[in-house]
Amino acid sequence: MSDSLSAAPGRWRLSVAPMIDWTDRHCRYFHRLLSRHARLYTEMITTGALLHGDVTRHLRFNAEEHPVALQLGGSEPADLARCAKLGEQWGYDEINLNCGCPSERVQRGAFGACLMAEPKLVAEGVKAMVDAVSVPVTVKHRIGIDRTESYEFVRDFVGTVAEAGCATFIVHARNAWLQGLSPKENREIPPLRYELVHRLKHDFPQLTIVINGGLNMDEQLSRELRLLDGVMIGREAYHNPWWLASWDERYFGASPSTLTREAVEQQMVDYMLRAAAEDGCPWYAIARHMLGLRHGLPGARRWRQVWSDHKLKPRDPREVMALAHQGPSA
Repeated sequence: MSDSLSAAPGRWRLSVAPMIDWTDRHCRYFHRLLSRHARLYTEMITTGALLHGDVTRHLRFNAEEHPVALQLGGSEPADLARCAKLGEQWGYDEINLNCGCPSERVQRGAFGACLMAEPKLVAEGVKAMVDAVSVPVTVKHRIGIDRTESYEFVRDFVGTVAEAGCATFIVHARNAWLQGLSPKENREIPPLRYELVHRLKHDFPQLTIVINGGLNMDEQLSRELRLLDGVMIGREAYHNPWWLASWDERYFGASPSTLTREAVEQQMVDYMLRAAAEDGCPWYAIARHMLGLRHGLPGARRWRQVWSDHKLKPRDPREVMALAHQGPSA
């Protein structure tokens, strides 16, 4: 058992971040095959999309995904409460409010990272959701906005929102620069300041504090889990998903895994066939999420090329899997 288990394990010990265009239900099904215990999050879904769009398309998920959280984007307390209630009715284990996305489109909707400048509005939204549902309501946010690097800013934000009933904060340890940077640059250019997240835990020991941002090695996870309540992993979990297969043993005290990449690939092909039969979902819409499965192995590049070959779209995924494991001259 890893020494990182010395901290009391909790529901937010290890999770995969909500990532737009990536963590759809097919991606989450794939990640759940790799780790039984990691917490999974939807892509951010706006309140407008739920209140005026196709609820089933947005909220449908596989029973195997639990524990799974719904991340909402919005700022109107009444709308957030209605959507949180929808999420609870659909069976989500947590409702998470996005206060960290820096994209201009999200800013135009007056939510995401710009909400950090309005902690009282966030508190009103959180209170409305807490009053509407019995599942945990959590907030994911940055350590600041723009170039003001003030610990007091994030401390006061957390303090105000906590008073409204939020007990779990997932903190991306970078500022969000609302002008001049793309969302991708906002994940890379503002400096990581893990020490601010550690200070939050020191100042709010009663809260669950989860850290996010730039963590991609077990040594980092073990260090952070000795100081904080949990770690959320984003891009590394997506691009190098086999890492997840070690998490249950290393961080949750589970028995050693007997899982193989080949077994996971076969289960994904079975899932592709089932999805096609149930709602006509094409296999390639699912396969894109598992392209990192053989990351770092000999032949991984060709395997990935086969699974992403547009010319193979009309083929049965079982045939594609067979081709992916044949030699280059096949």
